[in-house]
Amino acid sequence: MNHAEPLYQRDPDAWQRHLAEGNARQPRKRVGADALIFDREHRILLVDPAYKPDWDLPGGMVEANEPPDTAVRRELIEELHLHLPTTPLPLLCIDWVPPHGPWDDSLMLIFDGGTLTATEVSMLSLADGELDDFGFYTADEARKRLRPYVWQRLQGALTARATGHTAYLHDGNSPT
Repeated sequence: MNHAEPLYQRDPDAWQRHLAEGNARQPRKRVGADALIFDREHRILLVDPAYKPDWDLPGGMVEANEPPDTAVRRELIEELHLHLPTTPLPLLCIDWVPPHGPWDDSLMLIFDGGTLTATEVSMLSLADGELDDFGFYTADEARKRLRPYVWQRLQGALTARATGHTAYLHDGNSPT
């Protein structure tokens, strides 16, 4: 056997064990996926989680091995009975959130959920007990309901939607 051959060629099983060991030691990040959704009056859909002091964008945490766009679709169905079209959801914002309180760092994503028809809006309802309320709000009303860092993230997503350029943020701010 030629020992100059890479490990993955001379011993595929050893290579897989090597990869598994590396995967087990590498850090993990929490990932959240939210949706920016409008009604026909261009108001923003916000939700009032029962377990948080402030309003938020609809969405939630991504489960292990779940694509973020699948997670946001799952959360919308679970919380509001909202089924978005199966077309790809454009990614508007990636926000790296540094460690804070008991939490490690995380990546928070906002996808473009589009604009709902009046019929779709009328079909929204609280579904799983995680939310106390939901509603559509102007940007100024949203700013007053959201925590400052969520508002900054939302501003990045709104700018990205207007410009067609995905926002990359560090804790709600441009890293530059």
